Amino acid sequence: MAISININGEQREVDAEPGTPLLWVIRDELKLTGTKFGCGVASCGACTVHLNGEPVRSCQTYIEDVEDAEITTIEKMAEDRVGAAVQQAWLELDVVQCGYCQSGQIMSAVGLLRENAKPTAEDVDEYMYGNACRCATYQRIRAGVLRAAEILEA
Repeated sequence: MAISININGEQREVDAEPGTPLLWVIRDELKLTGTKFGCGVASCGACTVHLNGEPVRSCQTYIEDVEDAEITTIEKMAEDRVGAAVQQAWLELDVVQCGYCQSGQIMSAVGLLRENAKPTAEDVDEYMYGNACRCATYQRIRAGVLRAAEILEA
């Protein structure tokens, strides 16, 4: 079934059956592989994308539900002011260890900073709670989000 979606600012035609998770359309059909498969049940956050500016788990978001939405993936984040600040902070603080979860971590961090420009460490921990990191770099992730807030304030 042909569906028209807006992804990263482009209108794209995709062929997907109803019930197909957005994650598989992004990765398999559109070849945007920055969005990762982690658990498939929306528990780890590796597949986080933005839907109309809000972080969502693409493994549990179905293609037929996004036809009129704006979808943004990690590939577009460097062009976003908040996304660029988060990526800069990640590089400055060497947040990444293996890197597998980091696109989801960044997408969630951007969502947090759009909601709360001056989060506390507790705010970060609470907002980022659903993003799992197998390498347990949670302290570096928290520091990265707080550093990104500083960058945005400057």
